[in-house]
Amino acid sequence: MTIKDLQPNVVWKNFYGLTQVPRPSKHEAKVQEYLLKWGEEHGVEVSRDDTGNIIFRKGATPGMENKRGVILQGHMDMVPQKTGDSDHNFLTDPIKTIIDGDWVTADRTTLGADNGIGVAMGLAVLEDPTVKHGPVEVLVTYDEETGMTGANSLKPGVLKGDILINLDSEEEGELCVGCAGGLDVTGDFKYRTYKTPEGFEGLTILVSGLQGGHSGMDISLYRANANKVVSRMLLPLIEKFGALVTEFNGGSLRNAIPFEARAVVSVPSKNLKKAKACIDEVWTNVVNEFSNSDPGMTLEVKKTAAPERHIQPGVMLKAVKALLACPAGVIRMSRTMEGLTETSTNMAIVRTGNGHLTVHSLMRSAVDSSKAYLAERMRCLFELAGATVTFAGGYSGWTPKLDTPMNKVMMEQFKKVYGYDMKIMATHGGLECAIMGAKYPNWEMVSVGPTVKFPHSPDEKVNIPSVARTWDYLKAVLEAVPEK
Repeated sequence: MTIKDLQPNVVWKNFYGLTQVPRPSKHEAKVQEYLLKWGEEHGVEVSRDDTGNIIFRKGATPGMENKRGVILQGHMDMVPQKTGDSDHNFLTDPIKTIIDGDWVTADRTTLGADNGIGVAMGLAVLEDPTVKHGPVEVLVTYDEETGMTGANSLKPGVLKGDILINLDSEEEGELCVGCAGGLDVTGDFKYRTYKTPEGFEGLTILVSGLQGGHSGMDISLYRANANKVVSRMLLPLIEKFGALVTEFNGGSLRNAIPFEARAVVSVPSKNLKKAKACIDEVWTNVVNEFSNSDPGMTLEVKKTAAPERHIQPGVMLKAVKALLACPAGVIRMSRTMEGLTETSTNMAIVRTGNGHLTVHSLMRSAVDSSKAYLAERMRCLFELAGATVTFAGGYSGWTPKLDTPMNKVMMEQFKKVYGYDMKIMATHGGLECAIMGAKYPNWEMVSVGPTVKFPHSPDEKVNIPSVARTWDYLKAVLEAVPEK
């Protein structure tokens, strides 16, 4: 059996089609062409805007012409993460899907259910003649994962509906009515390199096997940050044992908790044994601290020849101190919604090369003033350490509105389909609703979706029964949309 054989078939065959088309963020030309061709083949009006968003339109089914217009929305791109032993090429290779009991996952890569399963449901609504609906548009946005480019570039007045159902939520049974805003911060250290003196031995330190995950959805799980772990090792190696650092690279995406980091150092031969013991001591502490939240982490330390050159020691020491002092993880939990993270930051990427050590973090907060305060804290910290700090990609949160006609429909239809009450919540993840809602202030907005676990990591998986139930629920909602 393959995912094309799963039910509801109209959803899974469309998701399968998306898995066959490479679609990492910023490289979405192939999936755009696929969606345009899909519209032509199915006789559905389809267009691409100047940025690359794809918009489908379909008229109401007979008798539903007086219903308010609905926009079903998801994003076309996926996060390209894979395990260290995978040779998958996200620019050319299809995703290899695996059915594992009640779950669909992928072979050592992200699955792309975030948000391919939501897009597949939108396409299924357009394709399935048994679905009853008023005027419907399906908006598939470009480059959500690395900057929400499509949402930011969407022009007012293009879409005609006034109800947005975002299909990018990842917990069945939850009605999302708000989300956090975000801001990218980059600290950049300039450095020179120097020739490594005689009498040094090389060590390569690799921390891997961490769970990582989505920096919004999973940040409150208190998983280890690979960049932090390596920094904890580097500081005593530099200060106590005279280590010289040649390389420090960790993490790969701004919105993914880093699950792997690597450093290359040179240690005076006379201190090598003590340096290794120091690494082991730090590692033991880390393993103990994260034994529940990150039990699968591994450490590999290899002795090598000393690298020919090393990073300017004074700059490297200040950078490592800044990395250790930099906030990372949950900053504050919400006081109004139990279990919701209000403010956090993910120290996502560390890179060395070409005379620069750069640190990329993504801050999130449901409170704009808290986000601004955190940004100032980080700016001051990195500037005191000698770095240049820049901010980019800022966007406000989506303020919850609980008492709306569409919320009532969503709750009533959920009770009919599932037999119990739906949970109203907000997410610490960033949803495009926040950006698009500012351009279409007349919209009523909600977000739903089937259960997707561990998005943005190679462990990503989507629950098969949840997809079927969510599909039945979506059909019921579309039929019950209020009239104009």
